[in-house]
Amino acid sequence: MSNHIDSMALMNRRKKVMGDHTPMFYDRPLHLVKGNDVWVVDAQGKYYLDVYNNVPHVGHCHPQVVDAICSQVSTLNLHTRYLHDNIVTYLEKLTSTFDASLDMAMLTCTGSEANELALRMARHVTGKQGIIVTDCAYHGNTEAVAELGTAFMNEAKSTRRVKSIPIPDIYWGHDKLSEDQLCDYYVHAVQSAIDEFEEEQIGFAGMLVCPDFANEGLLNLPRGFMNRAMSLVKQRGGLYIADEVQAGFGRSGHHWWAHQQFSITPDIVTMGKPMGNGHPIGGIVASGDLINPFSKSAMYFNTFGGNPVSCAAGMAVLQVIENQQLMSNAISTGQYVKKGLQALQTKHDAIGEVRDLGMFFGVELVQEGRPATQLARKVINQMRENGVLISTIGKTRSILKLRPAMTFQPRHGDILFEALDESLRQAGGY
Repeated sequence: MSNHIDSMALMNRRKKVMGDHTPMFYDRPLHLVKGNDVWVVDAQGKYYLDVYNNVPHVGHCHPQVVDAICSQVSTLNLHTRYLHDNIVTYLEKLTSTFDASLDMAMLTCTGSEANELALRMARHVTGKQGIIVTDCAYHGNTEAVAELGTAFMNEAKSTRRVKSIPIPDIYWGHDKLSEDQLCDYYVHAVQSAIDEFEEEQIGFAGMLVCPDFANEGLLNLPRGFMNRAMSLVKQRGGLYIADEVQAGFGRSGHHWWAHQQFSITPDIVTMGKPMGNGHPIGGIVASGDLINPFSKSAMYFNTFGGNPVSCAAGMAVLQVIENQQLMSNAISTGQYVKKGLQALQTKHDAIGEVRDLGMFFGVELVQEGRPATQLARKVINQMRENGVLISTIGKTRSILKLRPAMTFQPRHGDILFEALDESLRQAGGY
């Protein structure tokens, strides 16, 4: 009882210093105090299986990452205007995971900064301003990238520099079109946005999307859409910016980066959240042909971006992914979780579709042929009560978002299945 009172008191204190509208998960806020691997612990000592947070990419408080941070912070921490071996060594390792043409990097503190830097670079090299995103996009929270946030950012409602296309979605589709017709429809939407930018004399600078279309719902795309759309982008003089903040660092299991599933090489790749396993680091990777002219003109510098401690954390993440064979685990455990979720689909009519991309899953909930937004909200709150943390995504927030650490194992999947089975029953999604 006293712990519950302490949490309520903390909530009241939070509102006084952070305001009434800072977002929080769950109808009954969760007061977490500790984490280890795929588990977090609340103030009452209750354990929760974390099947949502991709920041601890290799597990909460991974000892190798913790040791790397502690060792470097107790030795030296400064910025990139001095030579330091582990900054260069880290970027050599990081860029080696990309196509050979993507051979240079610039470091930031967050994914928002990385996407803003990518926008600056695209607009610099093209001399144009227009950027295309989907109509359910979120790419950060600075003023520049808020213009891209068609999912819920106010700045996206009034900008002239950003145009959106309908999310390329097979499941809900459009006017009963076939898959090939859907592909034509969505590619035409890209073409129309480019034409409008040129007619309005804003010009077309590029298209920025997450290759997994994560915020849009982890979509199953019409075959050929990405290749056709990005070919069109290049033909019209624009750049393709791939936001790998959620999808990258081996999460698919088959590739280091989600864009590689399409055999497409972006002009710029942006990264953030999981890059340092919780330590703030983000960045972009691009070719020297883009970075050198931009850097000469802009003299980009970030006091904290790329500091030795951040790079030590980043290097440790890459090493853990390789040493623990976490990409292979994303394939094997990912398939196990997919099959378990599909088994639940046969039991619960509310599960319309199960989507998977390695260690990343979307469960579309439907009722009476429509997106089940209220049911999804009930389910994630019931899952919290049942000791498993998930969230929702998509235009209607009707898709359960499951994005666990890369260390997630089949035994954790069994806990997830039991909790989701029970939570769907409790929420009325039989």
